[in-house]
Amino acid sequence: MSDYLSTYNRVASHDPLRAAGLVAGWIRSDWRPLFAQLRAERPVFVTPAYTLVTKYADVHEVLAHEQVFTVRPTRPQLDAALGSGFMLSRDATALNWRERGLMQVVLDRDDAPAVRELVGRTADELLDAIAAAGTFGGAAGDGFDAVGDLFRPIALRVCEDYFGYRGLEPATLTRWIRAVIKDCYANPMADQAVHAAAVTAGAELMVYVRGALDGRRTDEPPTTEDVFTRLVDTSPPGCPVHGLDQERIAVNAAGLALGFLESGPAAMALATRQLLQRPAVHEAAARAAHDADPAAFDAYVWEGLRLETFFRLMPPRLCEQDYVLAAGTPRATAIPRGALVLPALASAMNDEDVVPEPETFRLGRPAHHHLHFGTGHHHDCLGVHLARVIIPEAVRRLLRRGAAPVLGEDLVFDAIFPERYRLRLA
Repeated sequence: MSDYLSTYNRVASHDPLRAAGLVAGWIRSDWRPLFAQLRAERPVFVTPAYTLVTKYADVHEVLAHEQVFTVRPTRPQLDAALGSGFMLSRDATALNWRERGLMQVVLDRDDAPAVRELVGRTADELLDAIAAAGTFGGAAGDGFDAVGDLFRPIALRVCEDYFGYRGLEPATLTRWIRAVIKDCYANPMADQAVHAAAVTAGAELMVYVRGALDGRRTDEPPTTEDVFTRLVDTSPPGCPVHGLDQERIAVNAAGLALGFLESGPAAMALATRQLLQRPAVHEAAARAAHDADPAAFDAYVWEGLRLETFFRLMPPRLCEQDYVLAAGTPRATAIPRGALVLPALASAMNDEDVVPEPETFRLGRPAHHHLHFGTGHHHDCLGVHLARVIIPEAVRRLLRRGAAPVLGEDLVFDAIFPERYRLRLA
């Protein structure tokens, strides 16, 4: 087992910034042993660049104190991309309260069954096409790309048919969202070329969204029923409702794809990998995929994502006042005002003090062991009720077809993003 702390200390003694960069690389490639060592030896890991929080209780504490640990660090990237403030980077504000409520109305919980049906139908159509094209491969065949041929097209169909992103080339929306998300969550060294690409992509996204919403406003009677149409109905032209003018509506419409188009397919791919690399689990999950009750299968996906989640770190927090984290414990640590704090979500879900045998795939764990969507009123996912059907249904339809790994292939990443995953069908 690597001694990450010794390596870090040696490099940090003469090049602290390089040492911080090493940790970022380990989080990408060796997060499980790194976090295990930190939880055991330095659970609140203070570096000159940031403080990394690894224990379950401490991650909860950071997320619960939203006025102490704010999401302000994400504002520059999101504001530059969208041209205006985004409510998810403004916790505990009137804007967040108002616009979060708006999005909870238009992302109706009662839509979940219809969205699951959309995902299942789309997945079956795509898998039928893969089989008909003969690209599914035999035991030694090349197989097909589960990310590019299945998971991303499913997410794009949800964006089009449910959210309302119509009339776009799939590659265009994908390019816009990847550029913005990369700047926000995969640009630790603040590369200005990455930031500039995000600003350009965000501006193009906003031009499209404004035009799409204007089209809904002139569509009498509406010919489509989607989230964009609901957003337009909340704020008639010239009659903004409690600060929800047309630009605020547009910013929140753009946020729909930003919150889903990368994270959704990534979660599908990661969950699939966790199931396929465990033969006994794979066999049981494949049986459950044929059960009439989808819930019999869904639990396999969420346990898989506990073991390997997409966002290993929550969005960074800024400590707004001097604060002692984990006060009264041996790991109590003073966090100064202005410190950047990184809550390690993946580490929290594998904390031995809370999660028994965390490296074991085990169904029936209590819900609070699964933090994929954050925790607390201001830190959970706005579309959690939709994600809870979209992600497992996509994986379920794949396993129904006898999905199996292609020999010698594994999930391929572009930075933090699952990019290619070659599988075969029975």
